[in-house]
Amino acid sequence: MEELGRAEGEGGRRVFRVAELAAGIKGLLEEEVGRVWVVGEIGDLFRARSGHCYFTLKDEAAQIRAVLFRGSLARIPFDPEDGLEVVVAAELGFYEPRGDVQLIVRNLEPRGLGALQLAFEQLRERLAAEGLFEERDKRALPPWPRRIGIVTSPVGAALQDVIEVTGRRAPGIPLLVSPTRVQGDGAEIEIEAALRALEGVPDVDLVLLVRGGGSLEDLVAFNSERVARAIRACPQPVVTGVGHEVDVTIADLAADARAPTPSAAAERAVPDLAPWRDRLNREIDRLEVAATAQLERKWGWLDRLAATLQAMAPHTRLALQRERLEAARHAIHRAIGQAAVGRIATLGELHRRLGRALAESLEVRAARLAGHAGRLHALSPLAVLSRGFAIVRHGEPPALLRRARDARPGEVLRIQLGDGSLRARVEAQEEPEDG
Repeated sequence: MEELGRAEGEGGRRVFRVAELAAGIKGLLEEEVGRVWVVGEIGDLFRARSGHCYFTLKDEAAQIRAVLFRGSLARIPFDPEDGLEVVVAAELGFYEPRGDVQLIVRNLEPRGLGALQLAFEQLRERLAAEGLFEERDKRALPPWPRRIGIVTSPVGAALQDVIEVTGRRAPGIPLLVSPTRVQGDGAEIEIEAALRALEGVPDVDLVLLVRGGGSLEDLVAFNSERVARAIRACPQPVVTGVGHEVDVTIADLAADARAPTPSAAAERAVPDLAPWRDRLNREIDRLEVAATAQLERKWGWLDRLAATLQAMAPHTRLALQRERLEAARHAIHRAIGQAAVGRIATLGELHRRLGRALAESLEVRAARLAGHAGRLHALSPLAVLSRGFAIVRHGEPPALLRRARDARPGEVLRIQLGDGSLRARVEAQEEPEDG
């Protein structure tokens, strides 16, 4: 200060120009005070179009102007707001155009509540006010996903947990990993890109966003507005499984469903097929019992038909008629031997007439039997097969194939012919010819 100005007048007074005095005050404050830590309450907050933030820092007795330049503001994870008590690291300066002493703030921390926790609360309140977390906008999860997209680190334990759970519960559902970092600077940008990468993938109708547990600092990417909006913009429902059971992130609030862990997220995403397999096995056992009973009834019916055919066979009926004829002859001979001598001629005539009658009767009966035999032969399945027809069976257990459309391409058929059987494979079905 001794070097400023010049002596004027008789009294040797030092007279300073205003700019000189202001520059001296500025230099004195910056050199003698330097960096200070100050606690106070934010008031009169104003955000300039330049991106700088102006406010007063005050307590019950005093206040001082402060400025937080755009670069420093970008490094603060929460939004400064009126009424918030903070601790600032600042340099004491002097703004010469207005003659104001002010704090040039380099860092700012909330007092009491951590900066990350405060940022979380502020973002949650703001997005909730927009309706981003409304339950009515949550989408239902598909009961049987065709394909599941997984947004996570490809080297993390969370991915292995999801693979293990889905493989145990529903091994037939394919998984598609969209890799991303899940913590560190810029991780929220990668997570957003990984979600967008799944938008046009065919058959992906559910997305899991998962990572293992960590501190609040580790979960910063999942507490970002960018990730929350990417979840709501995702065309498929999103299930989050971030951190441990006690962790709740902005991503969890924006998701269509939230699970406490990656394993729990996988359980919510896929159905448990074990009860369905048990039910299927019970139905298979029931069908096997029913099919066995049906086959036994059919075999009994065939046995009865065979016995009926055997009884109606021509040689059986001819043998019976021969027995009856032989009995009649014996009866005639006994009657002749016992008759009077005078009736021998009459008996002889009767014998001849009886012989002719018997012969005619036998011819008629033989013709009738031959007709029956022909009809029986025509009804016999073996006779039908001998004329070029076949019996075709398919399936397990084998069943009669009555219509071409009941056979599937590639299916093995059993064909019974008159002199043996064949196995054939279906190549294609052909439409029946008209007319």
